[in-house]
Amino acid sequence: MDTRQLILYRDLKDQSLFDGMTSLLTNGGQQDEGAGPNSYILASQLIRLAADYGFEGNLWRCFLAFVLASHENAYSISCEIRGDQGGTLSRLARQDLAVMQELYKKDIRCLDECLGQVPVWHELADYRPADTGSRIFNKRIRDRIIELSRALEEAKDTEAFQREVAGFYREFGVGKYGLNKAFRIEDDRHRASIEPVVNVEHVYLDDIVGYELQKKKLTENTESFIEGRAANNVLLFGDAGTGKSSCIKAILNEYYDRGLRIIELYKHQFHALSSILEQIQDRNYKFIVYMDDLSFEESELEYKYLKAIIEGGLGRKPKNVLIYATSNRRHLIRERFSDKRELDDELHVNDTVQEKLSLVARFGVTIYFGAPDKKEFQNIVKVLAGRHGIHMDLEELYQEANKWELTHGGLSGRTAAQFITYLLGKGV
Repeated sequence: MDTRQLILYRDLKDQSLFDGMTSLLTNGGQQDEGAGPNSYILASQLIRLAADYGFEGNLWRCFLAFVLASHENAYSISCEIRGDQGGTLSRLARQDLAVMQELYKKDIRCLDECLGQVPVWHELADYRPADTGSRIFNKRIRDRIIELSRALEEAKDTEAFQREVAGFYREFGVGKYGLNKAFRIEDDRHRASIEPVVNVEHVYLDDIVGYELQKKKLTENTESFIEGRAANNVLLFGDAGTGKSSCIKAILNEYYDRGLRIIELYKHQFHALSSILEQIQDRNYKFIVYMDDLSFEESELEYKYLKAIIEGGLGRKPKNVLIYATSNRRHLIRERFSDKRELDDELHVNDTVQEKLSLVARFGVTIYFGAPDKKEFQNIVKVLAGRHGIHMDLEELYQEANKWELTHGGLSGRTAAQFITYLLGKGV
């Protein structure tokens, strides 16, 4: 077993931990004073990973399963898209996976023989955390990696080992796109990278009270997109606090299991959009590029760049990408009454008007979210109070809610949610 012979599975996640554990297991736990990997340090690193990712059981095997699930290479990405198709790539992968299986068979409990009376590795061979949650993965992915670890342990030969790994890639994907649902852009003006968002708010469409027509329109477009049919870019516009952003988050949580991913993009990052599209166009996922609270001052010219990217540039937008945006403005670009006086000096007035309206026209679906009236607002309060176990006389609840909204932003779903939070804080 020589990990230096790995071909596809190189430059692994947490490579130093992998190399240290491999060296330690190869030498049967023996280590020279002041040289080689430190058994206690490696044990500490495995425990830290277990705490971050929610691993349990044999931490060494969980770590190897995590390494395999995370590593993006020619074979894993190919399996993600088409499954294992055989051929040269599959045979090369099998050679690497044979090495991984040998590592998998190593019993880390043997490492305790060199540590004296402290049964560190016996504990890590059957690790039971106090908290079974994960700071990084959603529960579904965390559980699946643990299941993958156990399935790989039971694999009778390299072929069975490879089938389990390839099946994971096909079903769940690989790397950051397979193991995460939401992303943001890290941009240093030289290189734009897509980085996972660890903690995504768990909101679903049923959690949003009212706006049934709006939610239906949004889900119909998203369903078409997920199923590979024609779908449009979407603009959600309207009053503040009406649930536009929450609907986007809900859509992600509703359709994540069917391969939907979201990338959050800010206005100052529009220049990186072409690079982002190139990075995701060949992956086996559906991506929504999400732009929250989108609007422009007349002096800001980024909207012209966005127009070209959405539609009209030489490059074709990938079929697995849509743009969903929210805004409080219907036409996105700020307009003033003084603009009318300026138009008097324009030779081609219509051209100027069309220039400002052309961006919103690039969104095939526009959905309006209006502020609720008093009755709708009270209904939202009533539903939210019931969900949170708040038991108040209905008339008293409405009176208190009405007083709250007068000084806290007016009639909106956000105001209603804040009022309920206020009641919970009081212990009602």
